[in-house]
Amino acid sequence: MQSPGDSSSGRLAGASLEVEFAQVSDCGRVRDHNEDYLGYVIPATREQQQTHGWLFALADGVGGQDKGEVASRTAVETLLDGFQRAGSGEPLRSLLPRLVQSANARVFEAGFEGSANGVSMATTLVSCALRFDRAVVSHVGDSRCYRIRHRAAVALTQDHALAEAESRHVLTRSLGNGMFVSVETSEHLLLPGDVLLLCSDGLHGAVAAAEIADIVSRHAGLDKAAQELIATANQHGGADNVSVQLIRVRAVERVGMYRGRPYKLV
Repeated sequence: MQSPGDSSSGRLAGASLEVEFAQVSDCGRVRDHNEDYLGYVIPATREQQQTHGWLFALADGVGGQDKGEVASRTAVETLLDGFQRAGSGEPLRSLLPRLVQSANARVFEAGFEGSANGVSMATTLVSCALRFDRAVVSHVGDSRCYRIRHRAAVALTQDHALAEAESRHVLTRSLGNGMFVSVETSEHLLLPGDVLLLCSDGLHGAVAAAEIADIVSRHAGLDKAAQELIATANQHGGADNVSVQLIRVRAVERVGMYRGRPYKLV
C-alpha cells in the first residue's frame, strides 16, 4: 500500500515482529505543491511477515527540476512493487539496495518518456525494511532515517549533500541522474521500544535531532507525534515540504543466521 498523502497509520499485532506506524506529509508554508511521496508494504499474514517483512519508503522530489513529484512517486512505487514481487526469504541486506537501483533506473527512464530531449527528473529516497529483529536501511540523497531509543535520536543515514551558505545543501547523489547510482545500505538490531523515523529534509533541516527525539518520546501515540513534528517544522519557517514516517517496535523475534537462513533463538 502507498500514499502520497496527508496521514496514515496502522498496526499489526500477534506477529513475531510487532510494530505500529504513522505517516504524515505536508506542503509547508512556502511551497505551492508537495513533491514528497510516502509508501509502505505491510504483511497480511504471519507467513508474509517472515518471508518478506515490512517496508517503508519516503522520497523527496528534487526542487527546481521538472516533475519532482513524478520522480518521487515513481521511485517509491517502483520500490514497493519490487518488494512485493521479491522471492520468499530473500535477504533484506541484498534485496533493498537492488530495489533502490531499480527505482533509480525507472526514474531515469521516465525522464525520457514522451520527450525527444528528455526531462530532468531526480529525487531522494530513504527506505527501511524490517524482518524478525533487524532493520535494513538503504538511501540515496539527504532524506534521513533516525533511530530513537532512550529519548535520543541517532541518524542511521549520512546525507549525500554538501553544505552551502545560508543553511542550504546541494545534493551530491540522487535518483534519476544516471542509469546507476551508489546506494548506501546498513543493517541494525532492533529492540522493543525503538522508534524509527524516516523524514525529508523539510523536517531535519528545520528541527534539531534532540527536539525530534523529545517530541516522539513525549507521545504515546505515533499519530500525535507525527502531527507535532510537522507543526514544529512549519513553526520554524515551513520553507519546504515536510514528510515523516514513524515506526515503533513493540516486540521482536530473536533469530540467528546459518548459511543465510534464519533460525529462532530460545
